[in-house]
Amino acid sequence: MEFSHRYRAYPTQEVADRLEHHLDVHRQLYNHVRWDYEQAPENDKPSEYDQNNKLPEWKRRWPVFSELHSKAAQATVARFHRNLSNLRKKKEKGYNVGRLKRQAPTEYRSVTYSQSGFDLDEKRGHDKYAYVRFSKIGWVKIRYSRPIPNHTTIKEVTFKKERTGEWFVSFGLETDDADLPEKPDVDELDASNSVGVDLGIQNYIHTSDGKTVDWLDLEDDYDRLCREQRTLSRKEKGSNNYGKQRRKVAKVKRRIRRKVLDYQHKITTWLVREYDAVFVEDLNVQSMLQGDGNARNKQDAAWRQFITLLEYKGDLYGCHVVQVEARGTTKECARCSLETEKPIWVREHSCPSCGFETDRDANAAMNVLQRGFEELGLGWPKSTPVETVTATDTTQFESVSASHVLETGNLPS
Repeated sequence: MEFSHRYRAYPTQEVADRLEHHLDVHRQLYNHVRWDYEQAPENDKPSEYDQNNKLPEWKRRWPVFSELHSKAAQATVARFHRNLSNLRKKKEKGYNVGRLKRQAPTEYRSVTYSQSGFDLDEKRGHDKYAYVRFSKIGWVKIRYSRPIPNHTTIKEVTFKKERTGEWFVSFGLETDDADLPEKPDVDELDASNSVGVDLGIQNYIHTSDGKTVDWLDLEDDYDRLCREQRTLSRKEKGSNNYGKQRRKVAKVKRRIRRKVLDYQHKITTWLVREYDAVFVEDLNVQSMLQGDGNARNKQDAAWRQFITLLEYKGDLYGCHVVQVEARGTTKECARCSLETEKPIWVREHSCPSCGFETDRDANAAMNVLQRGFEELGLGWPKSTPVETVTATDTTQFESVSASHVLETGNLPS
């Protein structure tokens, strides 16, 4: 299993200048790799292996490239070909894509050292601080908020400068699956230790056992973002004042992203600790954002990020996380499977066939749970009444407060 730990970095001014310099040289190398690829004939494009073999020649021809660590330079070449591969996959799926663009200084903000060229000194720092040494750069102080587990291997280290001017260091970690907690036997799963999760609109999530988690309140943050963006629009582009205001806007955006990510970490940790199996809808988020209405709320929800975190936490804590077909979970009755149309403003489910009534999202969560059991090959007993999941004729779920989620979902340090 692969995962990462990210830490805030506090380089000295001298080391920060060297980080900036290496960042710019890697940007130049990336652009040169792109240029070399574009200049080659269509039927003879160089591979990643071919361009790695050209690195010694490029270093002799342009001495600035010789300042880079060999593994970091190879990682930059790999970065271009990874971007190229992602572009090719999008094209195969029917997207209208162009070519990879030349990287400007404001766009290229990270460098990766793979396998070698870095050292971690956990004993040198005090009070939850440690130091990371990057070859040809120096030692960088980091806030060591959570130690790297002993059973993991550091595969790569990345330093990054955010648009706000802050530095971060990320460790790409790998652990043997044998070191992870064992997931419960699938045959032992039932409605009492499993849950279906519906990602809602009025509430962030609804669960099939009668719980809801409220949305994170970001209204004040968005009001501040609007004010800062209006101020930015009045500045002369390219001026010092424009640069200062742009950083203020970036800080507000960063604050919003961090709040959402932290909230999702807490909710997902709570879910995988509470249940043996969590079932969630496999949503096509991109098409949802392109649809009319409520687009900003959907983007704030960051549902794809939520599902990714849930899957990662499932492996980490020994919980089954299964995505199920999302189509029809709202329309279909959880008791008799009859489909009825429900416009977005209809918040109650009332089945004209069997008379089952509940909250719209509650009904969807129950359907997600049933489809999850079918996905695992267990099936959903037709004789099992939906009352075993939640009471019929109820429109009120137990509301789980944000403070409760934050408390029970805290990650161990």
